[in-house]
Amino acid sequence: MTFSLHNGEMFKPGFQKHDPVAVAALCDELTSLATQTAEVGPWKSGAFAALARSGALAGFIPADCGGTEAGEPALLTLLTAIATRCLTTALVLSQWASGCRIIAGGEQSIRRSRLPALARGETPTTVGISQLSTSRRHLGSPALVAARCDGTWRLNGLCPWVTGADSSNTLVTGAMTETGEQLFFVVPTAAIGLDIAPPLHLLALSGSRTSSVAFRDVEPADVIVPAEAGVRTGGLATTALAVGATRASIAIIDEEANARSALQPVAAGLWAEVDELAQRLETAAEHGIEPADRDRLRAHANGLVVRAAQAALTASKGAGFVAGHPAERLVRESLFFMVWSCPQSVSTAVMCQLAGLGSP
Repeated sequence: MTFSLHNGEMFKPGFQKHDPVAVAALCDELTSLATQTAEVGPWKSGAFAALARSGALAGFIPADCGGTEAGEPALLTLLTAIATRCLTTALVLSQWASGCRIIAGGEQSIRRSRLPALARGETPTTVGISQLSTSRRHLGSPALVAARCDGTWRLNGLCPWVTGADSSNTLVTGAMTETGEQLFFVVPTAAIGLDIAPPLHLLALSGSRTSSVAFRDVEPADVIVPAEAGVRTGGLATTALAVGATRASIAIIDEEANARSALQPVAAGLWAEVDELAQRLETAAEHGIEPADRDRLRAHANGLVVRAAQAALTASKGAGFVAGHPAERLVRESLFFMVWSCPQSVSTAVMCQLAGLGSP
């Protein structure tokens, strides 16, 4: 699968900011494709091609590897804007970006052989690392194991959650060695021994074509030794997507408030809360954030995105309860944040909120 080379100026080389006009134009195009994207995914709908043409993909790639290397605040702003229009596309982009980030941490030869084509949207990739972070961690043995055999790495086991596995050319995954070391690997999705299950029918976001991927003596194309210990979960990108989804819900309340003034303070209160959350997110992106504070930020975002979606449904009355209504979709999509890349501390905080127990 090949997309058009990027020629947009979403991010100009040497500048850390984004072009708001380019972001708005991209988001308008993604909105026009959103219904089809929800059904067939952004690869077939043309949404991913739009990302490539706009130069959005290049912003996530280092400048020395064919990208425009935007700053994290600008990238999070982009993810938030896309999530407001099409959460499926935003999710896919976040997974693509995660895979690129791992590749960017590899040796120079791997970086320069793979990242330029990714910046141009030529080789769709995805990531499957939940088995190292949040999925199946309760089991006694690793879900995916890497072992050396005749000087070659071989992968055996399962990646339980992989977005767009059947729509990508490569998969970036992580496995445990017999010595307990975590390594990352780039694996062609056409590799012998790799079996991609049919996409799951999810409560929401089935257009992400998420499925499990089984490995049986699969030989990876590249090996990446991580510079950092372990994998990062519940990062700022997940919070950015929650902020975007929250704004989509509040926009519905705003629309309903045009005819019902009683809804105006509700919308105003939610706007104030999400704007404050977005400001905290931007500060974290600019100056860094401690893991515990990052998890608290994510827990707040999780609670807010669900409350805002429920408020949108309530404001829409019975019409919002009909399948296909935007409020109905946003309620389902809001629940995704309860299970996506949630570290235990975030899950615990959310459960305490739901039980009325306050902060853990």
